[in-house]
Amino acid sequence: MKALVVRLSAIGDVVHTLPAVAALRRGGFQVGWAVEPLSRVLLEGNPAVDHIEHVPASRRFRFAAARLAVGAIRESRYDVALDFQGLWKSAAWARLSGARRVLGYAQPWRREPASALLISKRVHLPHEAIHVIDKNLALLRGLGIDAVGTREFPLPDTALQAARVERALAADGLTDFVILNPGGGWASKLWPAERFGELAVKLHERGFQSVVTWGPGEERLAGRVVVASGGAAIQSFPTTLLEYVEIARRARLVVAADTGTLHLACAVGTPVVGLFGPTDPLRNGPFAAADLTVRHVPRCAPCHRRVCPTHQSIMQAIVVEEVLAAIDARLGVEPGTARRAL
Repeated sequence: MKALVVRLSAIGDVVHTLPAVAALRRGGFQVGWAVEPLSRVLLEGNPAVDHIEHVPASRRFRFAAARLAVGAIRESRYDVALDFQGLWKSAAWARLSGARRVLGYAQPWRREPASALLISKRVHLPHEAIHVIDKNLALLRGLGIDAVGTREFPLPDTALQAARVERALAADGLTDFVILNPGGGWASKLWPAERFGELAVKLHERGFQSVVTWGPGEERLAGRVVVASGGAAIQSFPTTLLEYVEIARRARLVVAADTGTLHLACAVGTPVVGLFGPTDPLRNGPFAAADLTVRHVPRCAPCHRRVCPTHQSIMQAIVVEEVLAAIDARLGVEPGTARRAL
């Protein structure tokens, strides 16, 4: 049996779909994945994904490219297509795949409810499917697979990236550090760079070195954190996404907002403190019992609009002392003292 996973973007959403793909493989399915260009890096060479279906980015949609993509997908002859995104565009790709069955969420659980018209088998979510990972896993019940609650994140082999990261960390003299990641996709979900800098100062007083990681287009943002820290933090060497996975594996803790970097850290088991505002951490925050979140809740919550006058400044309400207290609690450090052996 061949299953097509339709989860077009973004990095965090791809991470949250990986447990469902692992469950599909355990259920005996060959797995193809329809995905846009920027999110392919976690799928290329992934042992749980048999084939990547290259879908053009919706922001640069061209009919000719879309027609070629549809033709390529249909050549794979999928038995079932699963729309994990709940949008018109994802439902359309699932329907156009030519699969005999198209599974997706029933209307109340879709981001664009009317898109359920394109779904042939609509799955109603159980009350226990609160986290988005479990929402994805619950969709598999339409195939007779019950995996809600499992947390398996297949990733590509990163041996080469691990070697590069080890050399770079050694060159910087980093053996025990906390990652501060100020970047991400939505400006309204991000904590101010200056607050990250203040946090680095407090962490330095506790004996922790802070490393500021950054992705494409975020180098200046990372530099602002370093400047605000007065040298208490250092800027990370440039990393690919898979190199970030390896540096996260070696970190004592990751502090980040609701971004792909936070979700990747959770996937590899690194302790985290997540910073949340408009989005709900119960739905897409850390899932390990020991991990913590700091959140100020806007009146519009949960809100998934990138631009919203109600929540646009809510992340600024989070103060450094709140985040530091969560870090102390997560790492078992007594407030106001130097780090103890962990």
